[in-house]
Amino acid sequence: MTQHVKIPQDRIGVLIGEGGETLRRIERSAEVSLDVNSDDGAVAVEKTGDPILGMKAPDIVRAIGRGFKPDAALSLLDDDMRLFETIDIERAARNDNDLRRKKGRLIGENGRTRELIEELTGADVVIYGSTFGMIGGPNEVDVARSAAEMILDGAPHGSVYSFLERKHVEELKHQGMEYHEFSG
Repeated sequence: MTQHVKIPQDRIGVLIGEGGETLRRIERSAEVSLDVNSDDGAVAVEKTGDPILGMKAPDIVRAIGRGFKPDAALSLLDDDMRLFETIDIERAARNDNDLRRKKGRLIGENGRTRELIEELTGADVVIYGSTFGMIGGPNEVDVARSAAEMILDGAPHGSVYSFLERKHVEELKHQGMEYHEFSG
C-alpha cells in the first residue's frame, strides 16, 4: 500500500540529504520505498517490510517537512509510543500580523520559550511556517501541546512556564526521581 505525503519544496533537500543519504536511511530504517517528486513536494511512501515500521514512515516524512531534523524525525521509530503532532498556528490567528505575533510568542525572546517547552517536556519542538510541531511520548506531546495552546490563547509566559515546571516536577516524581530547584 502506498501513502502520499506532501512537503514544502524547501524541505525536499533535507528529506533527500547529501547524495541521497537521508532518503536511503529512512528507507532502510522504516522498511519503505520513497519516491520524491522534487517539482511539487509530493512523496509516495510504499511499505516494503515490517508494516509497523512502515506505518511510521509518513510521519517521518511529514516531520521533516515541518522543520524537524532527520534524526529527530527518525526517533519516531525508537518505540511504538513516540508521536508526531502539529498545531496549525494560522487557525488561532485573526490575520497575518496576529500570526506573526503568535509565532513570536511561541518562539520567545532568543528562542527561549521554545527551548523551555522542549527542556521541560522532553519533546522535540519546531516552529516552521505556520505550524508548531512536536515529537515525543504521549505525555510529553500532551504537555507541549497544552503549553503551546496556552500561549496561543494569550496566557502570560510566566503562567505557562509555571505550568511547564509543575508538569516537569510531576513527571520526575512519577518516574521516582527527586527534583531539586537550582539556586545560583
